[in-house]
Amino acid sequence: MIEVTKDDGLTILTINRPDKANSVTRAMLSDLADSVEKAAADDATRAIILTGVGKVFSAGADLDAARAGLATDPVWERLSAAIAAAPCLTIAALNGTAAGGSLGMVLACDLRVSVPNAKIFYPVMKLGFLPQPSDPGRLAALIGPARAKLILMAGQKIPAEEALAMGLLDRLTEDVMGEARALTEDVMGAKASHVAAIKGMI
Repeated sequence: MIEVTKDDGLTILTINRPDKANSVTRAMLSDLADSVEKAAADDATRAIILTGVGKVFSAGADLDAARAGLATDPVWERLSAAIAAAPCLTIAALNGTAAGGSLGMVLACDLRVSVPNAKIFYPVMKLGFLPQPSDPGRLAALIGPARAKLILMAGQKIPAEEALAMGLLDRLTEDVMGEARALTEDVMGAKASHVAAIKGMI
């Protein structure tokens, strides 16, 4: 379900459940958090890329798991906190739509690149859940409080081009992994301590 690929200081984490629109279970989220924490603790790691298989990055929580309590499980916050705390460059390479709680891991990344036909949405108002605790603040920091309310309260599905204009996405491209890898070139050529120092200054 979660594939981990390591390549000389680069860790690629791939959600591989395309038959279920890459919806995530608690075990998958725990695996992701474990993998991020392990990569972040490795002094050789200079970049982490998160991506998915198929036409959707992740539809959020698996419906059966959500009904069983996953929607409010602290594992979401553990994952996003691990990504945000990682001392390396973190990139979300969106191969398609990012929805629901899975948007949290995207917001926690340093950079976000996406295919042009993706959509961004977080239907917590409609579903009767609260967003994960750190997600509204990260969202508002990127796009401002009014636009954060557009997504979280008005329930709008934001097309990739609009998300780019808002600052929610950084690049649009058909080749998200190619673009993500290109964005890691400078950090991959640097010492991990230098990467961490510049990230800390920002």
